[in-house]
Amino acid sequence: MTPLSFLDLLDLEELAADIYLARSPIMERTRVYGGQVVAQALEAARRTVDPDHHVHSLHGYFIRSGDENKPIILSVDRIRDGRSFSTRRVVAKQAGGAIFNLSASFHRHEPDEDFARPIDISDVPPPEECELEMWDNISPVRIVANTPPGRAQAWCKIVIPERLPDDDHLHAIAVAYVSDHIPMDSIRNGHPGTEDWDSFMGASLDHSVWLHRPARADEWLLFDMHLQSLRGSRGTTHGTITTADGLLVATVAQEGLLRKMTK
Repeated sequence: MTPLSFLDLLDLEELAADIYLARSPIMERTRVYGGQVVAQALEAARRTVDPDHHVHSLHGYFIRSGDENKPIILSVDRIRDGRSFSTRRVVAKQAGGAIFNLSASFHRHEPDEDFARPIDISDVPPPEECELEMWDNISPVRIVANTPPGRAQAWCKIVIPERLPDDDHLHAIAVAYVSDHIPMDSIRNGHPGTEDWDSFMGASLDHSVWLHRPARADEWLLFDMHLQSLRGSRGTTHGTITTADGLLVATVAQEGLLRKMTK
């Protein structure tokens, strides 16, 4: 079977007004990758928004695991359309009920100052010197080794297709797709008991991304995530996505479940 590309994942079928059907690649996982349903829900929302409004923030709740063998139905609620901002809510459902809920805000570009806090990544090894980890064939990641406990760094980019069209909407959705790759790693790295990883189960609970400026998602982007809190099997992590020259692209925050399994 020919593997799906990132563009295939966004090829939604319109079933009715503001209702779309999405499909999943068959990866033989136990559940649908969270970034996939984030991207598909965001694409459904984008289709209902004026083209000159671009996503600047999204907040999602992972309600239950998705099944890659079943279609995903995306229902868009047009919360508000203003002159400068549009707000959408998307519920992703499979047989049995909702699996994901997304709120997203879109903003019409306003010319103003462009400032970003300088981020020095000169001590981070380049992608070709980092260990390849195959999360999926669409966007494998390269893990930066020897990070301190509670921190995770990795390079990510979309590789299938090798180049994406020159479309800021598409690249923003692609950044949202890869944004769920790394956050849980910092939570795992900060837990003192995860040397025995097979005895733990982990899952994203909620996920937020603030998109500060456009960037190509088919070029290497650096994730740098820091564990903020770990208590009651829930970890909260916060970090940045930057370009290879240190320009801030997005801020990411996530709460994840990391639970010791009982026999």
